[in-house]
Amino acid sequence: MSVERPSWASSEVDITRPSVARVYDFYLGGSHNFESDRTFGQTVVEAYPALPTVLRQNRAFLRRAVRHLAEVGVDQFLDLGSGIPTVGNVHEVAQAARPDALVVYVDHDPVAVTHSRELVDDRPRTCVLDADFLDVEQVLDLAVREGGMDLDRPVALLAVAVLHFVPDDRGPAETMARYMSALAPGSHLAISHSRSDGEPEAVAGQQLYRQERSLPSMHPRSTAAIAGLFGDLTVVPPGLVPVPCWRPGPADTVDADEATDDHPLLAGMGRRD
Repeated sequence: MSVERPSWASSEVDITRPSVARVYDFYLGGSHNFESDRTFGQTVVEAYPALPTVLRQNRAFLRRAVRHLAEVGVDQFLDLGSGIPTVGNVHEVAQAARPDALVVYVDHDPVAVTHSRELVDDRPRTCVLDADFLDVEQVLDLAVREGGMDLDRPVALLAVAVLHFVPDDRGPAETMARYMSALAPGSHLAISHSRSDGEPEAVAGQQLYRQERSLPSMHPRSTAAIAGLFGDLTVVPPGLVPVPCWRPGPADTVDADEATDDHPLLAGMGRRD
């Protein structure tokens, strides 16, 4: 049976196999996903019913982190593995706080890149790079040449729910260190990451990603290993905590109050002094 291809999915997009970006979109209640993504995503949700809530908490962390960075004077944002556009994107939050903020999105999922570009097509000081964020030199070169980023001024590097798809042998900590060493003092790194020492149901859901051959495996890490991703940066209070507990606002207090010690997703921020 043939699968209808919508106009926004180019011919190089394989709609019969799930993709990380589109499955994430499904979890968040988005519309840019296919039957293959929904089928896999539902299987994961059956193993870990709290997952959609956890990922909404993750998006809320991203928004709070961006607002905090804008408040401390950072006006350049480099969003790695940015995914498919959803409500509360980085440019919406950053430019609401600082209209002159520059936002550069980086992804290499064709659907994510296409939709991000459609979203920001007429938006000033916002661009989308089609690149693998593990290629640090290429990303920074494109961020400067195509995005207008000034690496002599502080940059907010966002690695939100993306590094747990990078195996140890690809050097996630080393990759973050290479980015931060190329960025000016005053730059910040925000991370959220799935943990291996979290809720047992969450660990069961993580295993399903390893079994789905068309998706990159998840590589959840221990709390100590996630903390190590910040290298020698100065950790911003409150440190590495469950995502709902990172500087919660009034709308987030219920989630923060209900967060347990084994919450499956940790978040933190570091600053280059």
